Amino acid sequence: MKPIIIYLIIINIIAVLVFAVDKAKAKNQKQRVPEKILHLLELLGGVFGILITMYVIHHKSSKWQYYIITYIILIAWILSLQYFKVSLF
Repeated sequence: MKPIIIYLIIINIIAVLVFAVDKAKAKNQKQRVPEKILHLLELLGGVFGILITMYVIHHKSSKWQYYIITYIILIAWILSLQYFKVSLF
């Protein structure tokens, strides 16, 4: 397995877990994970897992600004992978 794939799997698992914890904290009205941290995880490569999780657990669904930043990060990741000719398969 390619190192980039292993890295992306690990960072996406971490990102999804942190995102799910933030959802649980939101339900219980506890101190939340800052959006800066969530976006940092996206920038590090966790955007794929977070994007799917956003729709599955309906978290951050009313924050259109969060969606815009997330999709910009997703596009940047896709373009970067294409630019550097990184094949995930």
